[in-house]
Amino acid sequence: MESFLLQLFIFLASAAIAVPIAKKLGLGSVLGYLIAGIVIGPFGLSLIADVEVVMHFTEFGVVMMLFLVGLELKPSMLREMRTSILGMGGSQVVFSSLLISSVALYFLPWQQAVAVGLILSLSSTAIVLQTLQEKGLMNTPPGRSIFSVLLFQDLAVIPMLALLPLLATTAVHEQGHAETALVDLALLPDYLQFIVTVLAVFAVFFLGKFASRPILRIIAATRVREIFVATALALVVGISLLMTAVGLSPALGTFLAGVVLADSEYRHELESDIEPFKGLLLGIFFISIGASLNFILIGEKILLIGGITIGLIGSKWLVLTIIGRVFRMRKEENTMFAVALAQGGEFAFVLFQFSKANGVLPDSIVEPFISAVAISMFLAPLLFSLYEKLNDKNQTEEKQQPKADAIDRKGQRVILAGFGRLGTDLGRFLISVGIRPVIIDHDIANVEVLRKFGFEVYYGDITRLDLLEAAGAAEAELLIVTMGDIDVSRKLVELARKHYPNLEIAVTASDWSSVYQMMDLGVAHIRRETFGSALALGEDVLKILGKDPYEAYRLMRIFRKMDEAMLQELYKRYQEDEDNYISHYQQHMANLEELMGLDMAADMAEMDKAWTAKKPVQ
Repeated sequence: MESFLLQLFIFLASAAIAVPIAKKLGLGSVLGYLIAGIVIGPFGLSLIADVEVVMHFTEFGVVMMLFLVGLELKPSMLREMRTSILGMGGSQVVFSSLLISSVALYFLPWQQAVAVGLILSLSSTAIVLQTLQEKGLMNTPPGRSIFSVLLFQDLAVIPMLALLPLLATTAVHEQGHAETALVDLALLPDYLQFIVTVLAVFAVFFLGKFASRPILRIIAATRVREIFVATALALVVGISLLMTAVGLSPALGTFLAGVVLADSEYRHELESDIEPFKGLLLGIFFISIGASLNFILIGEKILLIGGITIGLIGSKWLVLTIIGRVFRMRKEENTMFAVALAQGGEFAFVLFQFSKANGVLPDSIVEPFISAVAISMFLAPLLFSLYEKLNDKNQTEEKQQPKADAIDRKGQRVILAGFGRLGTDLGRFLISVGIRPVIIDHDIANVEVLRKFGFEVYYGDITRLDLLEAAGAAEAELLIVTMGDIDVSRKLVELARKHYPNLEIAVTASDWSSVYQMMDLGVAHIRRETFGSALALGEDVLKILGKDPYEAYRLMRIFRKMDEAMLQELYKRYQEDEDNYISHYQQHMANLEELMGLDMAADMAEMDKAWTAKKPVQ
């Protein structure tokens, strides 16, 4: 027990140290886990006793991940993706296997070359999906294409397990079946094995579609969160055991269950309960991969393993790039598609060991290939980060903004710069009372959408003097700035102050710092973006909690007046000294709380409440 707790502490502590550092350096959490594994592994500080046992245990994190992915995919969406799953996924596995096998054929017998090609055609579901989810790319077109390929690869593992023993080149002793197997299907005739497998898949579908909802409804009625968590875990573990017993991939079984449950009203609850366990197990799984790198073997066979790694990544990159072009992916999407999948996968560890046990591949071939796969998985997040940086740079250099609209509405009293969420509501209000401002926004997509709704919005960069002039700043009375970027707002205000000193300016600010920056520029009309909504919501809260409506309104008005009154005083302190500013802010809050408390304790005159009284029935 002490040994287990010590190992668990080492894993968790290493993750807690390495991942924040990796995220800070822009490397992503996956790379942080891998580095942590190298540091604490047998070839680092040697803090992990048995990496292989830990890896087998934490592979369950991949199972949970695919269950959660399935929950995000409704059956209708999966049907829509069938072309990319069969087309892209099938093409990638077939052509990657053929290319890698063709190269391996120069060095190995054809049976071994075919086995190596099949195994290396697979990519890392865990690393790729984790990276896509972290970067918010799962629901993008390239993200869905990548997922389609990964899903087909996971499906392809099943026929690979059946095919590999047929490629055996040496005799092997009869291996006993795993002790953990609940049912030994090998004792059954082939047709019964097939029937049992089909029934198992049908059982998963039936459980997810019909049986799970009433069960979850009963569990949810207990209102005991721990029981719901236990039920969610039991669902995933049970399906995994069933799939393992019939010789199928547990990841695919849980994925199917997730897809079936995607329309369930308990989908979000299942996601929130399983997510922490998935993240923890996946993290330890990545640490295990880092720890499994055999640096002694790598040092002895650096040229061989390095060549395999480069050949693996290069071959898959070539195949994926061609597939992307065939399926008419855009250039940047095609590059991301190739980068994301050009590595070996976690199933390679299983399949290489399986091949060795069945006399397909000797140990002398398996070990270098396993090292190459581990290195390629280690490089995957690095290549993805490099792609992102180069892509961002290219977009910055090549991106050309559409030409600004010609504005011919001089003579208007008001110019409204920024027509986002806040600007749209303000513009609607002004238009409704007969004031039609010149509206300018710098987001072309937003402009196009708003024009469809009938708004007369101009596209352009209002911080350009010629555009500000064209908008009629020389004749206008007021410039309203509702842009979210404080730096852009400052630039516009400085420009207007310099060239149109008689133009009144009103601005919105996102926080106190932005307010003070506008005050530095001499702007008198400043509104904090969320201040009014916060007070309105606070007034509603007081009424919900039983306050008289007029008293709630009066307390809100007192708070607004006191807060606005202290703004100038705090601004002076802000200019002087930060510690002095914080001290005065705390003192102000204490005074305000005391004042509000005294006001709430005071008796209110009946006439103050008269306006809320119900009108007597005639």
